[in-house]
Amino acid sequence: MNTDLVTLSGVSKHYGAQHAVDGLELQLREGECVALAGHNGAGKSTLIKLILGLIRPTRGRVALFGHDAHSPAAARMRNRIGYLPETVALHPSMTGEETLAFYARLKRQPLSGNPALLEKVGIAGAARRRVGGYSKGMRQRLALAQALLGEPRVLLFDEPTTGLDPASRLMFYDIVHELRASGATILLSTHALSELAGHADRIVVMKAGRKIADGAMSALRRSTGLPIRIRLTLASADTPPPGAWRRIEAGRYELACQEHDKIAAIRSIGAISSDIHDLDIQVPGLDDIYAHLLEREDV
Repeated sequence: MNTDLVTLSGVSKHYGAQHAVDGLELQLREGECVALAGHNGAGKSTLIKLILGLIRPTRGRVALFGHDAHSPAAARMRNRIGYLPETVALHPSMTGEETLAFYARLKRQPLSGNPALLEKVGIAGAARRRVGGYSKGMRQRLALAQALLGEPRVLLFDEPTTGLDPASRLMFYDIVHELRASGATILLSTHALSELAGHADRIVVMKAGRKIADGAMSALRRSTGLPIRIRLTLASADTPPPGAWRRIEAGRYELACQEHDKIAAIRSIGAISSDIHDLDIQVPGLDDIYAHLLEREDV
């Protein structure tokens, strides 16, 4: 069983009458990537600040590596946390090499590993150029490099793919998979939900400071009841398939089923396989699940 590296137990953070986080229970286990979804003001940034120890909870307890987040023991382990903020502020007159060296000294890390980190994030060729001449994507990759200093066990990423081109996003998620394999835990806060498929083990959805969902994609599909749609195009337009298929147009049919029925539905296609010209399976994505969860909470 994987160890919990971060635990929030009954955590609330109030600013006067505003409840930024309200009664949150959350565990982040080693070797998993947890996506954090929610609209602006849902409490995502407050949650990250609580884990970083930048603010104290009004109620409840935040634990890092088994220690209270504000204890001396947790303070000694801060360098085992990597953080990539949403807004990256880097000094424009420093080079990429100098910037990473600056953060390495802050984290009391040796400089010897910096060239490999710059290579990993794809900006080794621009290491001696001033950051002021970097594109937004290059600055984001440099900020990612500083988050990876010291091989942290817990990584907090806030909108990490902002400004990255498609190739750089693939590079980022390759790094996420590598970190998971090494036993690190990743909390990834993002609005780009569609790109998370295959990368997040769990999705946590927050609204108005409360956690309204927490689970794997398949579990969230089951809980929302959103249907999977299977569409067939048949070579013989005049022969409908047997069963509960709905005709869309001539030769095209659709079957809607729940997550737990999808295997049986796919197997049933075998009876008409010789007449199938095309097949398409439409599975509800995270954007669909997220929108449905918010709508359900508004009812």
